[in-house]
Amino acid sequence: MIITAALRAFPLIFHAAARRLLVKTLALTLLLFALLGVGLWAAFHATRLHFGWGEGDGWGGMAEAAATGLAMIAASWLLFRTIAMLVMGLFADDVIEAVERDTYPQAVGRPVGYARSLHYALRSVGRTLGWNLLALPGYVLLLVTGIGTIGLFLAVNAYLLGRDLADMVEPRHPGLPPISRGNRWLMGLVSALLFLIPLVNLLAPIWSAAMAVHMLLGSRRKPV
Repeated sequence: MIITAALRAFPLIFHAAARRLLVKTLALTLLLFALLGVGLWAAFHATRLHFGWGEGDGWGGMAEAAATGLAMIAASWLLFRTIAMLVMGLFADDVIEAVERDTYPQAVGRPVGYARSLHYALRSVGRTLGWNLLALPGYVLLLVTGIGTIGLFLAVNAYLLGRDLADMVEPRHPGLPPISRGNRWLMGLVSALLFLIPLVNLLAPIWSAAMAVHMLLGSRRKPV
């Protein structure tokens, strides 16, 4: 079922509502990363001046730039999906409703609302940061295996993304049984894999949200 849901979701990422949400998601995600980059550079710069490192030798600025660049690479790997899903969660109602109207017109759910979406989004951020920080020593230790870090990352984030996606679609249909734990994890695994593919990861939040609609409603054709 998960493969069917993912394939059925793909064309819907080109829906007009999905395109509008993609622009919002990318713009806000890039803005947040730009602010993070400025903040990191300011922190490195202040630290260097405080300790007097590199004064007068011309290397201080280059060291700051290098440290900021490395920190941003690490942050993009750890935080891109977190920030993208945060922004996606705030505006998810529009694209989810578009998918429901196009594919399940008799089962359009009730809007979650901005306040509740914000609650779910912030809870998602806290959960994601907490679990990935706990797993960080494992990520580092498993680097020597070549694939262990990616495997652990996928396992942890499959669970987290499955919960995030369920939180986007299930509250719209309180009368329906929730997505099972196993299907949540599989849904999250597919989403986590999408986030690992360059360029595809830009579409991953919207693709994943559409997939979640199919996972919840795909076998239920009756009106809600």
